[in-house]
Amino acid sequence: MKIITLHVDYIKFKPIKKALKSVKDLSSDEKKEKTIKEALLVLTAVEKEDKTEFVSELIKNIKDIASQVKVKNIVLYPYAHLSSNLSEPDKAVEILKNAEKELKKEFSVFSAPFGYYKEFELKVKGHPLSELSREISAEKDNQKKLKEELSLKKEKDQDPKTILRSITKSTLDKSKLKSYDHRILGQEMDLFSFNDVSPGAPFLHPNGLIIYNELISFMRSLWKKFSYKEISTPFIYNNKLWKVSGHWDYYKENMFITTHEGKEAAIKPMNCPPAMLIYKIRPRSYKELPLRFAELGIVHRKELSGVLSGLFRVVKLTMDDAHIFCTEEQLESEIMNIFEMFKIVYEDVFKFPYSVELSTRPENLLGKKEEWDFAEKALESALKKSKVKYSIKKGEGAFYGPKIDIHIKDSLGRSWQLTTIQLDMQMPKRFELKYTDKNGKEKTPLVIHRAIFGTIERFLGILLEHTKGRLPTWLAPIQVRVLSFTDRNINHSQKIIDKILKEMPNLRIDSDFRSVPLDIKVKDAELMRIPYIVVIGDKEEKENMIAVRIKGDKKIKSLKLEEFIKNLNIEIETKAFKGF
Repeated sequence: MKIITLHVDYIKFKPIKKALKSVKDLSSDEKKEKTIKEALLVLTAVEKEDKTEFVSELIKNIKDIASQVKVKNIVLYPYAHLSSNLSEPDKAVEILKNAEKELKKEFSVFSAPFGYYKEFELKVKGHPLSELSREISAEKDNQKKLKEELSLKKEKDQDPKTILRSITKSTLDKSKLKSYDHRILGQEMDLFSFNDVSPGAPFLHPNGLIIYNELISFMRSLWKKFSYKEISTPFIYNNKLWKVSGHWDYYKENMFITTHEGKEAAIKPMNCPPAMLIYKIRPRSYKELPLRFAELGIVHRKELSGVLSGLFRVVKLTMDDAHIFCTEEQLESEIMNIFEMFKIVYEDVFKFPYSVELSTRPENLLGKKEEWDFAEKALESALKKSKVKYSIKKGEGAFYGPKIDIHIKDSLGRSWQLTTIQLDMQMPKRFELKYTDKNGKEKTPLVIHRAIFGTIERFLGILLEHTKGRLPTWLAPIQVRVLSFTDRNINHSQKIIDKILKEMPNLRIDSDFRSVPLDIKVKDAELMRIPYIVVIGDKEEKENMIAVRIKGDKKIKSLKLEEFIKNLNIEIETKAFKGF
């Protein structure tokens, strides 16, 4: 059995029509749209080997997560897409009904109809426990089955050539994907790929790594501008760290666990605890604050294979994390600085429209009332002084502090939550962080967790679909390609490249001098979404001009080389979103 649990502000669902002929007809009331607020949504796929005894384990998992996120509403939602090994409908219905019956003893339970196509809308909260995936199975049976399979395939599996053939077969099923899907664009532009030997971890190709590094370079330039100090922390930690941070109790199911010299350890799923250790390495004075630690931290989080979705949901992710240690007096100005950085990224450079939400204290919280009063007032004051329009989401903050969520809207009208500003009043206490104030007294700093891109991988996927692969020139893996019209134009074409590189040595420029028709060369360059395609023929040589095809526009511009270089240089230097 596979489940995904989502801690949601709300979910709306409505059955549309039968997906299975065998299921019972719904009553008029059951056909109506349902809206459930403040709930734990449990997407569930019952599999062939599942038994009715699994109900107790399912309930145990649901209760565990519900207690952590502190909800009383449970939504059981059959979701066949989680597995390709589904059980017979009768067994699935029986298991889900038994689970509903047991859960109703402690929770308000709502069940989406089984065997129906449904439309649904939901909003997931933005905290570490809001999206979890788990697998429930009979471990002994699975181990026995695995041993039998290994025994049967032993000779075959010992043959490296056979193994190699199995791990190099990686195909993308495009039948259900839109042409602008980032997975298709990634393949056409030779940006990245995936392989079952490391599910959910993108293999960045040279072109993809250029974009990744350009985004990181851009972020590092902002860190310098806003006085951040970059840190780098290990991948694997003894479980002692996660016990102090609380992840061992509340997030262990989603962590990759290993052992070394008889001690349990885990690959980090979050960058916060290591940052706390760097702060704690020596005594701190108020004169050092605010202390802004930034990290391009690579983290790993367990995900079921059925929920992975290209770059949008991955196991390995790079977070442009920052942890800001500050005093209460500095909190408001630090929030304003983060907004200034955010506006540079999303308003000035990427031109995304956005909306802002301030989430305030939930019913179940940690800390004193006066701490929350101060924190909420400071965050709201920072938003007002930053002249940001915002809405207030009462009761939707994390249990350890209020937060600001920023949602961007892409060219397809989809909303994405990328940037989060989270005030944490509890982790500094767990790690006993201190600083000495101007009066010589020890105090606990506040910690602001913030990410601008969120994760580099997800942002790249969104940006590819937002632009349909037509990335801004400063991000494009190949910025200019020069095409020769015929073989006799090759020498002059190469001279054009040399002149461009003399003026712009860091330009990513290449050539296509193949002896093939020009339309084939243009088509190949367009498939790569190269912003500027320069064509050199007899006319261009004679007139000392260049013919330029700009960002897919079929209308060709005839330009002087000096003018082209000048305009291109300005576009790249200013990170302009559109071409000249």
